[in-house]
Amino acid sequence: MLKIAILGTGAIADRHIQSYLKFPDQCRVVALADLFPDKAREKASRHGLEAAVFPDLKRLLAEADFDAASVCLPPFEHAPATVALLDAGKHVLVEKPMATCLAECDQMQAAARASGRLLSVVAQNRFQTPVMKLKQVLEAGLLGRVLHAQVDSFWWRGSNYYDLWWRGTWDKEGGGCTMNHAVHHIDLFQWMRGLPTEVWAVNANLNHDNSEVEDFATAVLQYPDGSIGQITASLVHHGEDQQLVFQGERARVGLPWQVRAMTQRENGFPTEDVSTQDKIQDFYDRLPDVVQQGHDGQIANFLQAIAGDAPLLIDAEQGRRTLELVSAIYQSGHLGGKVALPLTPDDPFYARDGILRVARRFRTKTRSVANFADNEITFGRDYGK
Repeated sequence: MLKIAILGTGAIADRHIQSYLKFPDQCRVVALADLFPDKAREKASRHGLEAAVFPDLKRLLAEADFDAASVCLPPFEHAPATVALLDAGKHVLVEKPMATCLAECDQMQAAARASGRLLSVVAQNRFQTPVMKLKQVLEAGLLGRVLHAQVDSFWWRGSNYYDLWWRGTWDKEGGGCTMNHAVHHIDLFQWMRGLPTEVWAVNANLNHDNSEVEDFATAVLQYPDGSIGQITASLVHHGEDQQLVFQGERARVGLPWQVRAMTQRENGFPTEDVSTQDKIQDFYDRLPDVVQQGHDGQIANFLQAIAGDAPLLIDAEQGRRTLELVSAIYQSGHLGGKVALPLTPDDPFYARDGILRVARRFRTKTRSVANFADNEITFGRDYGK
C-alpha cells in the first residue's frame, strides 16, 4: 500500500485527492501540507481523509512517513519542492507547468536520476479517449504529410483572477496564459507534432490591469520538413473555445474530434472527399477507448509505474519539452525576432535569473489576497465528452 502526501491544497489538489481515492487497494493519502494549514484541514475533512496536516515541506519530510507526493504548489515552488522530495527518496507527480524555466527542469531531472525515483509531470489531457485516438490517427499517416497545425487555447478570466498573491508575476507564476493555461494544449501539440526548429511570437497584456504577465500570445512555428504551426493563447476570449487542428495533404482532423477531406474538381476547386473521410472515421471508431480518463488515468499510471507494473507514460523529459516550447514563445515575444530550438543555457529565457532580468512587465501588480472565498475553478474543454 503506497502512502501519498499532497503538497499544496489549492483547488487543483482536489483532483489529485479524488483520483487517489479511486484506488484504495493501491494507495492511501496520509499527509497534506500547506502554507495555510486550516485550508489543508478543511480539504482533509471534505474528502474524509485521515491525514496529518503540516505547515510546510520541511515538517512534512521530517515527520511524515510516505512513499510518493503530488506537488500542487504555485509554479515557482515546483522545482525546489520536487528536488527536496526526490532527494528524500520520494516519487513525485508535479503539476503543470513542470517549472518556471528550463534550468529548473534540468535540476529536477538530475535529482530524479540521482535518487532512482520516478518523476512525472501532470498532462492529464493525454488520458482522454479522443486525444489518444487522434494521436494514433496522426501516427497512422492517413492524412499524408501534415502541412499546417494549430492550437487555439482560448480562455476567459476576469481581472480578479490575478489578485491571488502568487499570480500575475514573473517571480512566482513564471508567465501568463501561455505558461499556465495553454500549457495543456501546447503539451498535446508537441506530443503529437514534435518540437519546431524556429519560433516567432507576439506577447501582450490586453485586459488584466493587476498582472505583469501576458494575457495573450500568438506564435508561428517552422518545422524541419517546411510545415507550419500556429499557437494562440488567450485569457480574453469569451466562450473559452479550445481546439487543435491538423491539416494534412489528404484531410483535416482535430480536437474536438473532427474529420474533413476534400479533393479537386477538374478546375481545381474543391469537392468533398467522402471516401477519405469515411476511411479515417472508420479507423478512429475502431480504436479502443481510454478506460481511466484525465487525472484518474495519469495517477493510475503513476501508481502502476511505482509498483513496477507499467512504464511511466509521462516522464520529466515530456514536461521539459513542453516548457521549452513555451520558453521559446516568451523569448521571441519579449525580445523580438526568430528563436531557434533547442534553447541553450546561453539563451536569456533558459534560466530564472535571465527571465527576471529581460522579461517585459506589461502592467504592475498592485492588489493581493491570500485566498479566495470561492474556490471553484474551471478546467477547460473536456475532450472526453
